[in-house]
Amino acid sequence: MALLSKKIGIDLGTTNILVYLPGKGVILNEPSVVAVSVADNSILAFGIEAKRMIGRTHDDIRAFYPMKDGVIADYRVAEKMLNYYFKRALGKLSFIKPDVLLSVPAGISSTERRAVIEAALRAGAKNAYVVKEPILAAIGSGISIQEPNGYMIVDIGGGTIDVAVISLGGIVASNSVKVAGQKLNQSIIEWMKKQHNLAIGERTAEKIKIKIGSAISLEDELQVIVKGRDYVTGLPRSVKISTNEVTKAIDGDLKRMIRAMKDVLAKVPPELASDIIDNGIVLTGGTSQLRNLPELIKRRTGVEAHLVDDPLLCVARGTGIALEHIDTYKKAIITK
Repeated sequence: MALLSKKIGIDLGTTNILVYLPGKGVILNEPSVVAVSVADNSILAFGIEAKRMIGRTHDDIRAFYPMKDGVIADYRVAEKMLNYYFKRALGKLSFIKPDVLLSVPAGISSTERRAVIEAALRAGAKNAYVVKEPILAAIGSGISIQEPNGYMIVDIGGGTIDVAVISLGGIVASNSVKVAGQKLNQSIIEWMKKQHNLAIGERTAEKIKIKIGSAISLEDELQVIVKGRDYVTGLPRSVKISTNEVTKAIDGDLKRMIRAMKDVLAKVPPELASDIIDNGIVLTGGTSQLRNLPELIKRRTGVEAHLVDDPLLCVARGTGIALEHIDTYKKAIITK
């Protein structure tokens, strides 16, 4: 048991942090939110407890995401957050310094990558490794990445969409664009303001996206009642909105996602392009669960797209598998 617990895989996402223990699987899946006291800068809560405070705190408490677009925006807080999750993962064995493998976006700079490694080491890791998200997503979805066969992975999380073509254990072409789940939420907030004069928060926008959102217009629309504050009167008000409004609201963001995919497809050697037509586009990450996204991708690129099982857990599973077979995946691992 002690041996098992010395390794921790972490999917360090903009909106969610997932912790994987080899032999046990994903043991934690919590929002990557931290609540901080403004007065003395002390940390009050992490994860689910902190997320409940977003948009509901008074001036003395700030609840926020220390990760922005897949990279660390607040080092001190990110380090404390990692330390908290290391301790939770190790339980009674929290005195052990674990080997930690973390996911990073495909488009990360060397400085940002170093910052993730430093934060993990300062948070109590013995060794810290980082691997690019599309590679982990491919490993986690059961693709044999060592084969001379091209696969296109599209990982859409909270902060970024990572598009990569993988062959022989490495990334042949990739693109990382800062438009994903949080940007969709923001576009819904803007739409409600412009079209309905209604102020809503990010949590409400996310609920709208999940309950009725779709990548393409529907004939049988879903509907939801949205409660917020009227911009004119300042009083609470509710309006009914339907799916096709949400589709219009997020249309610009979806176009940018499709463009990211087309840019990568345009860089791929012909042999690998042929593999991608055969294998299709593999969709992972929480935001890839948006209704009818595979259909939109097929219409715009001409390539079949399919959602993996448990898209939210794919990268975390990949961290665990890579940790258990570190020699096999040596080429993909950037170490410190």
